[in-house]
Amino acid sequence: MKFQYSEKKVHLPEKVHDYAEKKVMKLARFFDDDAEALIVFSVEKGRNLAELTVHGSGTWFRAHEATSDMFASIDAAVATIEGQIRKNKTRLARRLRQDAFVRTVEETSFAPEPETEESFAVTKVKHFPMRAMTREEAILQMNLLEHSFFAFRDADNGNAFAVVYRRNDGGYGVLNDAE
Repeated sequence: MKFQYSEKKVHLPEKVHDYAEKKVMKLARFFDDDAEALIVFSVEKGRNLAELTVHGSGTWFRAHEATSDMFASIDAAVATIEGQIRKNKTRLARRLRQDAFVRTVEETSFAPEPETEESFAVTKVKHFPMRAMTREEAILQMNLLEHSFFAFRDADNGNAFAVVYRRNDGGYGVLNDAE
């Protein structure tokens, strides 16, 4: 597992990084060797925040925890991700059996079109590979990332571009091409 560290508004000793690496390595049994972990440490309002993002085999897991102690925040973030994996164990296992974790070579990027009016300023552009998955897999990935929407290629609809989103009534919606 590869590690990256980021510190915001705080400078921590190397022993905190070592501790975080040791704790996150407990999650390595769930991922391939090429998994990546990004750990962001910060301090806000006297609380020590640890945000842990683990990416492996096409799936993202994210947790952020805040406590009065940085070590406790790291422990809590690792426990949260382990809980996410256990909670979704059967769904993730089904995806593994269906070989859904295999990366596809095809990558799609969405570049912004030239601006025609100054009132629509694009402040950030993200490029990411989109792979085909079922709607259930997309909802699972959206929930693991704690996002309110998720863009993907809909395997149930000929790999067409689609978006799943969380509705206010607690259900889920799908946006796709009308063809």
